[in-house]
Amino acid sequence: MTQLNTPYPAVAYLTGFLRQHAERLDLELAQADAALELFLRVFSRRGVQRIADELFARAEQTDEPMPDSIAHFLEHASDYVSTVEHVVRFVALGQGPGASDDDPLGWAFGGLGIADRAKHLASLYIDDLADVIRDGIAPEFELARYAERLAASAASFDALHDALEGEPTLVDTMLDELAADLYARHRPDVIALTVPFPGNAYSAFRIARAIKAIAPATRALLGGGYVNTELRELSEPRVFDYVDFVTLDAGEAPLLALVDHLRDPTKPLLRTFVRTAGRVSFVSDSSLHDVPITEAGTPSYAGLPLDRYVSLFEMLNPMHRLWSDGRWNKLTIAHGCYWKQCTFCDVSLDYIARYDRAPADLLVDRIEAIVAETGQTGFHFVDEAAPPAALEALATRLVERDVIITWWGNVRFEKSFTPELARLLARSGCVAVSGGLEVASDRLLELMKKGVTVEQVARVTRSLTGAGIMVHAYLMYGFPTETAQDTIDALERVRQLFAEGCLQSAFWHRFTATVHSPIGKQPELFGITLRPRPAITFATNDVAFDDPTGTDHDAFSDGLRKAVYNYMHGLGLDADPRTWFPRKSRAPKTTVPADLVRRALDADRA
Repeated sequence: MTQLNTPYPAVAYLTGFLRQHAERLDLELAQADAALELFLRVFSRRGVQRIADELFARAEQTDEPMPDSIAHFLEHASDYVSTVEHVVRFVALGQGPGASDDDPLGWAFGGLGIADRAKHLASLYIDDLADVIRDGIAPEFELARYAERLAASAASFDALHDALEGEPTLVDTMLDELAADLYARHRPDVIALTVPFPGNAYSAFRIARAIKAIAPATRALLGGGYVNTELRELSEPRVFDYVDFVTLDAGEAPLLALVDHLRDPTKPLLRTFVRTAGRVSFVSDSSLHDVPITEAGTPSYAGLPLDRYVSLFEMLNPMHRLWSDGRWNKLTIAHGCYWKQCTFCDVSLDYIARYDRAPADLLVDRIEAIVAETGQTGFHFVDEAAPPAALEALATRLVERDVIITWWGNVRFEKSFTPELARLLARSGCVAVSGGLEVASDRLLELMKKGVTVEQVARVTRSLTGAGIMVHAYLMYGFPTETAQDTIDALERVRQLFAEGCLQSAFWHRFTATVHSPIGKQPELFGITLRPRPAITFATNDVAFDDPTGTDHDAFSDGLRKAVYNYMHGLGLDADPRTWFPRKSRAPKTTVPADLVRRALDADRA
């Protein structure tokens, strides 16, 4: 499972790249979105009936009380079975009957309209069914991930292996059936599975397992973001009972090398793990090089059911809904990060370290080609941080070539985002940006080498919102040496940014040190001590540490999320930051001047 509203970009990227070489290499290509297809299989009339049958059978075998979600479902099972496909069709097409004008949820939607109210209710319906599946059928099931716990920083393959070989859940069985159908549909010689997140790893292995059970000669290849970050120390031979190759980093060049290698085993591989004589080895020929972004080709969505993607509208905030609502074509302006200094980031890995920017005209050519193929003009630029100069060049060419699109993407809150540039971006179709404010503390921003200050972020975000561009801020808490005072003061600065209209959306993440970041590599520079890692044969990424500051960050997690949730809906903007926390957290009084952000904005206007 992964995002349901649009295809994950890696598959479309690699399909578009390989299409350039298909004739020369005599390749027949096909792509499928197994996450979407599993969702449509589970959330169908037949799928919900199978869920009901299993839960009814279990209920007859026990006198124990059922969770409320299951009891309600079983009471209304026939209604769910008869309505589920209508609801899924509605959130896929965005059409259908709405609510009356006196709907009690009207206060929350304002001018969004009746159709959005209906979509919100339909999304809650799907969430309720997902709760039933998790509570009664498959405890690891979520709409955007599946069995994440089994794969995230899993030093050993044991838990994944036991789940793969153990008694399948009903969802597992549906996934096995889906894999068999995909094989029958395409009859591939090679299947390449992208695993962007830990919550996709179990399903990828399960798909490979099911296909190899049908056609043992089929070669299976594993790659993607999770592999690139967490499997760099892979030495577990059992992984290769399910897949034949595991590749690291950008997939274009390793895929080309693999095609040549499968035809002629004397040809070298690039950044690829294989099992030979029962042992795992890493093979990477130094004569092979990565594919420049200019030669990566145009992403292709050919063969994907673009009209069946599901737009969920769970969050009423208009900026936050972009992640789950609407079908966005994905495109990258530049590979890697032009800044690559943040001490919490995986700056040592290829997806950050290797910076490669595409020319503006080439990007516009690709945009036009994707619009022609898909008929859709919405774009999400999925850069780590889109460079301001590249965005300015792209926006200028979009305007000059009269290419009309709607787009959004991720940026750093650089001072280069002046009001003039913000207006140009808006004129070219930009509706939103996201960026890292992180701890919202100048001391900690300097420690993490973020290259911005809170006052600079205030001015930049106000320039963007003043041009009609919505802004989402990524926030973190629990950074090394962060105190309770730092956390409360950061929340106060965030409150002021919302109150002044600089932010429309935000989300707090708990800081995690990773083995590939400067913090993970040199913890002593940040005043922390890493705890010993277990023996690694499978995955590694997060690394536990001890901070002598001793702050109980868990005591702040619920309050921080509750505060920002209310801020996103225009609520609680005058409240003391301490009011969001229980007394036991002993939140200190903020030391931040109540007009800090306003003075920064006034100084900028002056």
